[in-house]
Amino acid sequence: MANSKLFLATFVLAFLVLNMVEAQETIESNNLQRSLLRIDCGAACKIRCKLSSRPNLCHRACGTCCARCGCVPPGTSGNEKVCPCYYNQRTHGGERKCP
Repeated sequence: MANSKLFLATFVLAFLVLNMVEAQETIESNNLQRSLLRIDCGAACKIRCKLSSRPNLCHRACGTCCARCGCVPPGTSGNEKVCPCYYNQRTHGGERKCP
């Protein structure tokens, strides 16, 4: 009886350690991908917002979206589907967040 409890406890502990290692590797992989995808959000948003009627609001929203997604669609409007993360950002009201 004691041996089976010891075996079960060892098995559970090993499972938890393996899960923690896998989670850490996933976090490090995501951070590496983000660091490789760094773009100059200021310059990209300046291009994106240059024809906006409210440039300050556009720059603020674009900057937030760029920081989260690591990309900004080309051009001054449209092309959102080039960067799906950027395209899918929504406000609390359900409207698209990114210009």
